[in-house]
Amino acid sequence: MEKFKIANINTEKSVLKSIRLKYNTVEKLENLSVKYNISINRLINECIEYALNNIDEKDIKKIKK
Repeated sequence: MEKFKIANINTEKSVLKSIRLKYNTVEKLENLSVKYNISINRLINECIEYALNNIDEKDIKKIKK
């Protein structure tokens, strides 16, 4: 699996969505965003992209059952 990297992002079309996150997850994201001086929004987007690019189809099938 490739390492997680915060890539340079270009201006892309975006959509506003409301989601619920675990409190501990938000704390970790906030700490990382301060440490690396990036927005939480950008960090969350990069995390999601990384997860989608490295997803194992077998694991999804297990979740569905």
